Amino acid sequence: MELKAKELRQMSDEELNEKLKSLKESLLKERSAIAMGGAPASPGTMHSIKKQIARILTIMEEKTE
Repeated sequence: MELKAKELRQMSDEELNEKLKSLKESLLKERSAIAMGGAPASPGTMHSIKKQIARILTIMEEKTE
């Protein structure tokens, strides 16, 4: 499930860090499945995960300014 930027801005720093950690773990699992010769369950999954990670990092950067 993709989170909108508006929803992410309402989260605390701890929640954002936890979400970021879980997304990075998901991305690692997807990459390892592909590296082992398997096809990803959904081709758009990796793109979606990367996009969500970038969105979280951007919002975290906005909060530090």
